[in-house]
Amino acid sequence: MKKFDITTPIGIIVGISVLLLAVFSNAGASGLIFFIQLASVLIVGGGLIAGLIINFSFTELKILPKVLRESFRDQDHDLRILIDTFVDLSGKARREGLLALEAGLDEVEDPFIKKGILLAVDGIEPDVIKDIMMAEVVAMEERHRKGRAILEKAAEYAPAWGMIGTLVGLILMLQNLNDPATLGPNMAVALLTTLYGTVLANLVFTPMASKLANKTDEEVFVKQIIIEGVIGVQSGQNPKVLQEKLSAFLSNNDKIIDETMGEAYEA
Repeated sequence: MKKFDITTPIGIIVGISVLLLAVFSNAGASGLIFFIQLASVLIVGGGLIAGLIINFSFTELKILPKVLRESFRDQDHDLRILIDTFVDLSGKARREGLLALEAGLDEVEDPFIKKGILLAVDGIEPDVIKDIMMAEVVAMEERHRKGRAILEKAAEYAPAWGMIGTLVGLILMLQNLNDPATLGPNMAVALLTTLYGTVLANLVFTPMASKLANKTDEEVFVKQIIIEGVIGVQSGQNPKVLQEKLSAFLSNNDKIIDETMGEAYEA
């Protein structure tokens, strides 16, 4: 079940707050106004959008809202519950046979588990089951990589367009050295575009892309446990043996206490 990942907005808010606090402590409330320049926003924002449109097709860009949403959502993976699920399935398969598992699949929420059990019920060889399920994992990784690539490119383009804005501001400033009234605004455009681009890259795009990469790694890890569980159920492994085998995927700090067997298993 996916839930809201509060760490993403907290990180962004903390980063912005630190910047605002630094400005406020040195320039006061009135100084914050000088850090808002429409020209800088247009250069960085417009250039960033243009670069992404050139780099990606509209079909690829359409998934960007979904990619951004995923960075604010967290998949709740309780590995102990997952292992217990396969222990129960293994026990039922040994008592009633593999065909009996199909009737209880409505209670299983994870479609990846359902797919694996259905393949096992159909009598497909373990190696073939593993190949089929791993192919789905590889396809998932590729989909995630493509979505993540948009954020990674945005992280590259934002500072670059910030530097372009700096050059524009410097050129305007050099052209009007005889007019002291224009030096301040042009210098503000020159420096603020770099600030905007750098903040976007290092506070938003790069951290989000890294978080999504971590989520993908976690999901692949969970699917590997599922594949091993399905193979164990299909091969008729003893529930206790299967539990100990799957417990190897747990960290040293995540100890399983099986109340039904009265034993503790630690990875």
